[in-house]
Amino acid sequence: MRSSLNAARRSRELAELAGGPTVDVLVVGLGATGAGAALDAASRGLSVAAVDAHDLAFGTSRWSSKMIHGGLRYLAKGQVGVARESAVERGVLLRRTAPHLVRAQPYLLPLTPEVSAARAALVMAGYRLGDGLRAAARTPRRLLPGPSRISASRALELAAPLSPRGLRGALLSWDGRLVDDARLVVALARTAAAQGARILTRCRALELTGDGALVRDELTGEAFTVRAKAVINAAGVWAARLDPAILLRPSRGTHLVLGPHSLPGLRAGLHLPIPGEGNRFALVLPQADGRVYVGLTDEPVDGPVPDVPEAPEEDVAFLLGVLNSVLGTAVRREDVAGTFAGLRPLLAAAGRAGERTADLSRKHALLTSADGVVTVVGGKLTTYRRMAEDAVDLAVRLRGLDAGGSRTARLPLVGVLHPGVEAPARLVERYGSEAPAVHALALSDPALAETLPTGVTVAELVWAVRHEGALDAADLLDRRTRIGLVPRDREAALPAAEAALAHDG
Repeated sequence: MRSSLNAARRSRELAELAGGPTVDVLVVGLGATGAGAALDAASRGLSVAAVDAHDLAFGTSRWSSKMIHGGLRYLAKGQVGVARESAVERGVLLRRTAPHLVRAQPYLLPLTPEVSAARAALVMAGYRLGDGLRAAARTPRRLLPGPSRISASRALELAAPLSPRGLRGALLSWDGRLVDDARLVVALARTAAAQGARILTRCRALELTGDGALVRDELTGEAFTVRAKAVINAAGVWAARLDPAILLRPSRGTHLVLGPHSLPGLRAGLHLPIPGEGNRFALVLPQADGRVYVGLTDEPVDGPVPDVPEAPEEDVAFLLGVLNSVLGTAVRREDVAGTFAGLRPLLAAAGRAGERTADLSRKHALLTSADGVVTVVGGKLTTYRRMAEDAVDLAVRLRGLDAGGSRTARLPLVGVLHPGVEAPARLVERYGSEAPAVHALALSDPALAETLPTGVTVAELVWAVRHEGALDAADLLDRRTRIGLVPRDREAALPAAEAALAHDG
């Protein structure tokens, strides 16, 4: 397949790139925005190389709440343009580019005694404004139903763990959610590869100029020069390492991972008001594998940016406190099977001195260095495509490249479903039109049909090595699948991951 990423393709394209001909666009960073920029540029007919020091979706893109949202929170802050942009991009994903990975999710805001009638009315008014954004973005209601108020009995049917004491009902709303944020990035990278982009992981950009970069192959330690007509820095929270003039103010978003039986009967997501905050809510989101994610904090992070942020115990205690405020039976600390934390690359200049990171704008920014490197920072996962389009537009204009307009609002990603796909539902949800091929691989060998934690099969690991660019066990367990979110599951699956690499090594 033209979209397949694997070790052999990496070696071949790396050899072509090192000291080779000048490419039109070099993209640094392969999160959602970087992979999106590689796709945007390649789909315009430009020659593209995209590098990342680690792996696809290694950074913030895999640590999201898995929401593709319509910008209601930004609307509440008066950021109408940001809210509208979110609603439009949500519609693009739901309708055209990734309907196999993005779908509607119901959420309940429980009307507990702590939620006054006035606050409930204000939230419902916000939901209706959000539904207006949906209509303005031309997303049909069949994809995203409108909001409503439901009875306490109906709320308990959708969310059995809620405490019935004093429950007056719930506000029901709908928004987009991803099956898996890392899978979206993999689909973007593979679609870019199918358009001719060179997608090179384990390649660290050491220095950037407007004419290219010094890059080190992290597998061999060899350094080489990549010459490019335009350079886009999409390194997220690490962008300032490549351009010290950029001032970022990262904020940490922590999530809890609860085991499959922690909240039995939870069929809808939950929005839980955070005490003392007027328009901030914690999120509880059940997953197809039975796990439940609980998030999200928003705390400033000072000092060096770590490769993998850790969730501090104070964040865990805070989220458990918000969650337990609405439950009939409390979730205990020992019920937390895992945690994860992501760092938002917020632009410091967007806020006033002393302003909380929770109040900084989520609008993305484009910055240009003195020698012409275009950096894209800020923003959010939902609007990755628009961020990528804007970055490529600017690079094309600044460097005088011969390219037309963006095509990505209409370009389906790898795996978009077509009628007649037959495969197990779990595979269809994660692989779309490629699900039958993944299933056939499992049926080809009993060893490949072995089931691992979260229901993943060994065949999926082999598929990731052959077609999704996985180079080691961490790629397989922590990003191509999310087994690694729970440490004990990761340990149990590690031998299978190593065997999958040897199977196709």
